[in-house]
Amino acid sequence: MSVRLYAMTCGWLTMPMPMLMHGTEGKLKIPVPAYFIRHPKGTVVFDSGMSMKVQQQGAKALGALEAYFDVHYEPNEEISARLAEVDMDASKIDFLVSSHLHFDHCGGNALIPNARWIVQKNEWAAASNRGTPVSKQYNPADFDHGHDRIEADGEYDIFGDQSVRCIPTHGHTPGHQSLIVETGSGPIVLCGDACYLRKTIEEMWLPARSVVHDETLMRASLERLKSLQQGGARLMYGHDPEFWADIPQAPIAVA
Repeated sequence: MSVRLYAMTCGWLTMPMPMLMHGTEGKLKIPVPAYFIRHPKGTVVFDSGMSMKVQQQGAKALGALEAYFDVHYEPNEEISARLAEVDMDASKIDFLVSSHLHFDHCGGNALIPNARWIVQKNEWAAASNRGTPVSKQYNPADFDHGHDRIEADGEYDIFGDQSVRCIPTHGHTPGHQSLIVETGSGPIVLCGDACYLRKTIEEMWLPARSVVHDETLMRASLERLKSLQQGGARLMYGHDPEFWADIPQAPIAVA
């Protein structure tokens, strides 16, 4: 069974280094990745990048987060345009998986209107429980578009053959999840923000406490990712510009 994985860059952000690695200084320009998976039984998008509003208005569209980010997001970098590069119509995607519901991971959900949307139950609960401190991290305009929603509670096997499966990697947010893709060259783990940078997992260097929901859970998730790596899986770090520079971009397949 052939499963193909494609990586796509849906813009860039410049943000404070402490938000990526606690105790550091300065800023870092980071990629905003999304992924497309073509499986014999259907198609999957993992994370959808930023919204068109962010493309049009820049950091002003981020509201209270405007002070923290510089946005570099040009026309034809949105998820629908990136999918067109692999001859895929965004309206025909079967499944949309959100690692979590922060603006740079789910803002393009509206551009994938007909997919069944897979989000962890804990993440949906946190994001939709308006008025709580945790919910203030989320903007429903990014993700709440009436998709047919699958609320996964832990691991979720999308096609029923273990080839593309969600795994809980909570900590960064209450219901963060990563995706394991079994390719012809071996398993690849799309980490999302469970592991921002290569250094995050090599040195167990967490982000600033202000951007981590639960440090204990995040460390446990990193340990799980490290165990998968030691078992032969390749990790795709969430926002590592140095690592990302060597990743083939669609329409060339990663694997």
